[in-house]
Amino acid sequence: MQKYSTSERLACELVGLSRAAYRYMPLPRDDETPLRAEVVRMASTYGRYGYRFIASMMRNAGWSQATTSKVARIWREEELKIPQKQPPRGRLWLNDGSCMRLSATHPNHVWSYDFVFIRDAYGGKIRMLTMIDEYSRKCLTIHCARRIGSVQVIEQLANAMVIGNRPLG
Repeated sequence: MQKYSTSERLACELVGLSRAAYRYMPLPRDDETPLRAEVVRMASTYGRYGYRFIASMMRNAGWSQATTSKVARIWREEELKIPQKQPPRGRLWLNDGSCMRLSATHPNHVWSYDFVFIRDAYGGKIRMLTMIDEYSRKCLTIHCARRIGSVQVIEQLANAMVIGNRPLG
């Protein structure tokens, strides 16, 4: 209203709101303050579970007024969020120490292969075997087929070794 320098009466009439509703300030209930504090405390401890589980835990702990809707309202008003789940960290080796991931330091040091799947116009799968050099990001081979077995993977790896250089490891 100050931005457009209009009166409260005119602004409320334009948006179809009564002036009493515009001026209404809800009073916090006296019995809700400890409930609110407990919801915030439990959300900081068990935040990953969400408001439904916290409401259930509070009811089990003796908070009879902790209904799910009331806890959800407090959760919104306090702007509590469920923290994002952290992805598990990948291991650099197996438990027996037999296989390690290498970072490529020069060309033909580390090669990688992957399978890519696409669908044709009739809905059938087309599989692509792609091989790249990790250091130079050069594509060594792309093999497309409906089915790619282990024999074809070994053949494509052998062809890449014949055409290009072998991985020097």
